Amino acid sequence: MTHLKEGDKAPDINAEDQHGNAIKLSDFKGKKVVLYFYPKDDTPGCTAEACNFRDNYQTLKDKGFELIGVSADTAQKHQKFANKYELPFALIPDTEKEVIQAYGVWGLKKFMGREYDGIHRETFVIDEEGKIAKIYLKVKTKEATEQILADFS
Repeated sequence: MTHLKEGDKAPDINAEDQHGNAIKLSDFKGKKVVLYFYPKDDTPGCTAEACNFRDNYQTLKDKGFELIGVSADTAQKHQKFANKYELPFALIPDTEKEVIQAYGVWGLKKFMGREYDGIHRETFVIDEEGKIAKIYLKVKTKEATEQILADFS
């Protein structure tokens, strides 16, 4: 779905997280960033993915990764989701779909015979220089961290 390729410069982000803290991708220069896009807070697959990242958060931090989630939900929904599941990382409420469009993860989806536009579940690993090191198009929600660590260990 995405038009971006591994090796491309990652589009910068200039947004706020669920707490109103400014997030700029350029502020993470020198660190690896896991930027994951997901369809909707508090749904089964999205919850499984977020909880997998939560349960492995310290391992990711120890290996030098920062973690940021993005969906089109509001800041209030993100706060409720993060509080309910004790998520220790930033969630960007991209209600205007600026980051979602920049990363090319918005598009036609099919579910139970119905077609509609929505967010594709994709994960981008951005290297210390701000380039896309890896794109995961087929994210295993219950093994999202393991997928990344298998490539970056």
